[in-house]
Amino acid sequence: MNRLAIVILFIISSFLTLSAAEHGDGAGAYEILKSYNFPVGLLPKGAREYDLDEKTGKFNAYFNDSCSFSLEGSYQLKYKSKISGYIAKGKLSQLSGISVKVLFLWLNIVEVVRNGDDLEFSVGIASADFAVDNFDIIPQCGCGLNCNNGGLRRTDDKKILGRASLVSSI
Repeated sequence: MNRLAIVILFIISSFLTLSAAEHGDGAGAYEILKSYNFPVGLLPKGAREYDLDEKTGKFNAYFNDSCSFSLEGSYQLKYKSKISGYIAKGKLSQLSGISVKVLFLWLNIVEVVRNGDDLEFSVGIASADFAVDNFDIIPQCGCGLNCNNGGLRRTDDKKILGRASLVSSI
């Protein structure tokens, strides 16, 4: 292959990659989280696309289907096929599409705020703090962080989400 063909192939490849990123490549949803100072593990594996209005912070993330899993047996989470809200540096607000099971009730997670090395999750009437590094790994639908085929197992001895429980914010 001559040099000109290689250069043309490189330019076309670069253009297609840039075009996919501009039009909602799902892998970009995880990069967006990082650019706003959030860990990638806030979204489960499988975001197929996203859209973001950078002026207002309004975002939507899309999955092929709804998703649920447990984290180390302590919390059950559900994600709808569309998650939406507003994102700003260190703050996710007006969230819809994510819920957590507390005792026998499913409560919507409405806000996530980063405070240094902690994330505060709010369900409106209650909130809980967790270490940011608990969310360094992207969970997988069905099995969370304990998947045998997804390579998502924790390699350290930390108990995921073991530091907090939901407490009243009143």
